[in-house]
Amino acid sequence: MIVATLVLLVGCASDEVVEQVERPVDDLYNEALASALAGDTKAAAPQFEEVERQHPYSSLAVQAQIMAAWAFYRENDYPRAVAALQRFIELNPADKRVEYAYYLVALSYYEQIVNVERDAEMTRLALTAFEELQRRFPDGVYGRDALLKIDLARSHLAGKEMAVGRYYLQSGHYGAALRRFETVINDYQTTNQVPEALFRMTEAYLALGLIDEAGRIGSVASYNFPNSIWTERLAEIEANPERELPKGIFTRSMETLTSLFEN
Repeated sequence: MIVATLVLLVGCASDEVVEQVERPVDDLYNEALASALAGDTKAAAPQFEEVERQHPYSSLAVQAQIMAAWAFYRENDYPRAVAALQRFIELNPADKRVEYAYYLVALSYYEQIVNVERDAEMTRLALTAFEELQRRFPDGVYGRDALLKIDLARSHLAGKEMAVGRYYLQSGHYGAALRRFETVINDYQTTNQVPEALFRMTEAYLALGLIDEAGRIGSVASYNFPNSIWTERLAEIEANPERELPKGIFTRSMETLTSLFEN
């Protein structure tokens, strides 16, 4: 009987809920801000979240939302940062800080890019996020940086396609290589990878014996990129009919190679 009573008492004690002491909103926010200013963003993030939890309708609640997201970002806790930022955007679509929220989302993806040739997912997410920022705020504060990072992300993705395409080309899988190079030309036409993509396409078509197609691509390269090193290498093919093509499949006579550059 005594044992049962003790168990009952212990059970009751374990069910007790520690009372959360509500504090003034200014005190909570200033405490969080002090942590942030001291560089302790790990402590600041939950402190800013506490501001909104205790005072969801206060004037500082919205500011605390964006500050919590920023603190997560500074801590490199990108998943929580993105989640907090997307929630902020959803709850406050007309807020003046929404542009910054979109920018921070894009940066959170961009800063996770490690090796685009192994995993391009973060690069694609960053590109999509920066394009969304640019679409919504074309003349915004972060417009120039967004455009720069859009170009860099596209160049990274084009570089991945080129790396895979070169592998297929050297392996003799010319159809697969051509599809990769066509992706670069069609989807990333403003990047600096296009001249090489045209050159590699010419190589692939030559290896397949598709002289007319190779000539068409060679003409496009010569017209659009006359000063590119890759266009110069096309000229070297014309000048050197014994040049070994991919995998050494075959070489062409001077007359055949010269026809590549005829309009």
